[in-house]
Amino acid sequence: MERPIAMNTLSQILEKLRLKGKDNELKMTDHGKMQSQNGKIYKPEDLVIVKTYRFEGDSDPADNSVLYLTEDKDREIGYILDAYGIYSDNTGPSFDDFLKKIPTENRDEQELF
Repeated sequence: MERPIAMNTLSQILEKLRLKGKDNELKMTDHGKMQSQNGKIYKPEDLVIVKTYRFEGDSDPADNSVLYLTEDKDREIGYILDAYGIYSDNTGPSFDDFLKKIPTENRDEQELF
């Protein structure tokens, strides 16, 4: 009998990142770039999306979110957190345009944690 695949929750992934010292959230600036918690500024070409996680709430659409794990040119891991659709904190086209320009390289979770 096949065992179900364990699904990670958003809080579990964020806790893994925190424990590994990789809990560096990137947020959109008013100038159309991403800024890390330590003040580093990024253009899309400075980052690579190395893993994407999608989370869906059981009953509330406001619980739907996506987490993008990124790596910069110094090989530092960070993340971009966003909600789906109208619940997104990142309104306007600049956030979506920025994300579309970041190259994607899907890696195994074990490489990252």
